[in-house]
Amino acid sequence: MITLVVGVVILALAFSVVVAIARDRGPSADDVAVAYELAWDRLDFESVFTLSGGELRDGLDRRGFVTAKRTAYEQRASLGGLVERVGVDQVATAEDAAIVITRVELRDGTVVHNRVELARRSARWQVVAYRLEPSTEDTPRAGG
Repeated sequence: MITLVVGVVILALAFSVVVAIARDRGPSADDVAVAYELAWDRLDFESVFTLSGGELRDGLDRRGFVTAKRTAYEQRASLGGLVERVGVDQVATAEDAAIVITRVELRDGTVVHNRVELARRSARWQVVAYRLEPSTEDTPRAGG
């Protein structure tokens, strides 16, 4: 009798875990946009590839993409590590598409806004387009 009760409890717990995993929608679009910004700043091309949709992978597989980016940036390491903080100014989500306007604060005081467009594919968000979003506060102000 006790074996039957233990078996039922284990089965119920296993079912609960499966349901919880199935309902988990993963990181939000804005979390992915921030991770994408930080991956570029760290020159972490493996993560950039993972977070990118095919539109941003230059037609390359993971190995080719990472190799091409490392080669392109090997003499430009100074382009990494510029970010002090990344935040989100705006998020618009509709079904399986999202637009996130990020606020990237650089170590030199400059603030840059980027438009990160995402698509939900295979139950996860991927960056499919990325561009600078012009703003009047993108340049540091002299004086105080």
